[in-house]
Amino acid sequence: MSSILDEAKRVLNIEAGALAALVAALDASFERAVDVFEACKGRVIVTGMGKSGLIGKKIAATFSSVGVPSGFLHPAEAIHGDLGMVTSTDAVLAISNSGETDELVSLVPHLKRFNVPLIVMSGNPGSTLARCADAHINVAVKEEACPFGVVPTASSTAALAMGDALAVCLIKKRGFKAEDFAFFHPGGSLGKKLLITVGDLMHTGDDLPVVAPATSMIKAVMAISSKRLGITLVVEDGKVKGVITDGDLRRGLERHGKDFFEKAAGEVMTKSPKSVSARELAAKALAIMEKHSITALPVVDARGAPQGVIHIHDILKKGIA
Repeated sequence: MSSILDEAKRVLNIEAGALAALVAALDASFERAVDVFEACKGRVIVTGMGKSGLIGKKIAATFSSVGVPSGFLHPAEAIHGDLGMVTSTDAVLAISNSGETDELVSLVPHLKRFNVPLIVMSGNPGSTLARCADAHINVAVKEEACPFGVVPTASSTAALAMGDALAVCLIKKRGFKAEDFAFFHPGGSLGKKLLITVGDLMHTGDDLPVVAPATSMIKAVMAISSKRLGITLVVEDGKVKGVITDGDLRRGLERHGKDFFEKAAGEVMTKSPKSVSARELAAKALAIMEKHSITALPVVDARGAPQGVIHIHDILKKGIA
C-alpha cells in the first residue's frame, strides 16, 4: 500500500511543480490574450484534439459561466464543414501541447482570411501554431506524471489551470459580480443563494404578528400562537422596539410563574433585536440566524418600521443552506 501512496504523491508533486512553473512563465502574451477575449464581440471558440479537446470543453464552459459567450469546436469536424460557425466577430483559443496538431494547423488559413484573433495555448513557443498566434500562452511542463512520460497528465493539468487563470482575469476585467454569476446558474443552489432576497420569503400583512408595548402577555402569546412564526414584533410609533419569541415565553414562565401573564409585552420583549432589510439576500438572513441561534428575524426599513418577518424554515425550504 505504501508504494501506491508513494506513487500518488509523486504524481501530485509533479503536477504541483508544473503549476508552480507556470507562474514564472507568465508574460505579456497572457495579458494580450485577456485583452482579446475581453474585447471579443462574438464568442470565444475553444478548440483542441484529444485530451486538449476535453480541457477545452471545460474552459469553454467556464468562460460561459462568467458571462463570456463561448463554445467548443472539434477541429476534425471543423475542417469538414463546421468551420462556418466561426465568424469575424469571434476569437479562437486553440489548445495543443505540441503546437503542431494537424487538425488545428489546418484551421489557421481560414482564421487569418477572416481576421479572427487566434490565441494559442501550447508547450512549444516555437511551434507552427505559436508562430501564427496573435498571442501564445506557454504551458510547457518539465515532465508528464505518467511512468512513460507520454500520457497527458501534468500538461493537461497545466492547460486546465491556465484556462481558469484566463477566466478569473476576465471576471476582474469585466467587473463580473457574484450576482451576475447567479444569473447564469438560476437552477442551482448557488443561484438560489445569490438571487433570493428576504423580501421574496418574508411574511407580511395579515401574517405579520404585531403587538404594542402595553399589550398584555396573554394577548402577546395569542399573537405568537396564531401566526405560527414563533415570534411577535413589539411596535410603537411605527417602529419595531423589540420582539417576543417562544424562547422568551419559556424563560419568562420559568422565572415568574403565573405572574408572567400579568406583565405587559414591553416588559418582556427583547429590546433592539437583530433585524434585516427586505433587500438583503435570504442567505444573509440565514447567516444572522445561525450566528445568534434564533429562528426568525423582523424585517424593517431604514426607519425601523416593520415590513415583515422571515423564518428560518422559509429559507431552508428554498434549498438555501
